[in-house]
Amino acid sequence: MQPLRLVQITDTHLFGDPSEDLRGVLSLPTLNAVLGRAAADIARADAVLVTGDIVQDDPTGYARFREAMMPLGKPVLCIPGNHDLPSVLRRELARPPFVVGGHVDLQAWRIVLLDSVLQGAASGRLSPAELQSLDQALGSEPERHALVCLHHHPVSMSSQWLDQVGLENRDDFFAVIDRHPQVRAIVWGHVHQSAALERHGVRLLATPSTCAQFKPHAARFELDHRPPGYRILELHADGSLRTEVLWLDSAGAQAASRSAFSCSAA
Repeated sequence: MQPLRLVQITDTHLFGDPSEDLRGVLSLPTLNAVLGRAAADIARADAVLVTGDIVQDDPTGYARFREAMMPLGKPVLCIPGNHDLPSVLRRELARPPFVVGGHVDLQAWRIVLLDSVLQGAASGRLSPAELQSLDQALGSEPERHALVCLHHHPVSMSSQWLDQVGLENRDDFFAVIDRHPQVRAIVWGHVHQSAALERHGVRLLATPSTCAQFKPHAARFELDHRPPGYRILELHADGSLRTEVLWLDSAGAQAASRSAFSCSAA
């Protein structure tokens, strides 16, 4: 059996006006450059996973997101981030190929899509209802391997400023995760960097942004010089997974942006 293949992108930070920039970054061109770089991977993928901050506090940015994603011809699994407007996101992406929240069963896997947005805050929190939904999604299909997706990081990134805006109720989250041994991996965005950790045999994966990256392990907000990137995930029927982060090359990055990459904090 062929593995289940996902392409994860995150933190696109789009505006309604394609010419509007965020501290010198034209986020729509960088997204399109990443999608071009990932075209062969997307063609082989079963779905595209988008883990939040689709727009930069601009509801008209969702139209640009639709225009970029619909031609891909793949299901697009979405969750909101702290720069999104969750109710507008759900309204604007309320038709195929978009799936917002809930869970999706693909082959031997259940993909759980969580909303960790805490209104008015850069940090995140899973509501009691969202924790219950997670517990039910995992408990109702214990034979399926599970990939859990959220925007905010549920573990320390060893970065003083960044760890102040992570998932506030991570203990409640992991209490649910620990009850369900079929969880194989947890993926998130928000941190604008790549990381691969492990906890109790569960893979913990952070994915870089399609715009700017944050410098790892920084005490204060600081940009990294890494280009835009994305993650591929191959999820196998036996519960194992293979994953890799791929980066836009410097030529593609320079063509997509008018200056050195920059972005707002988280």
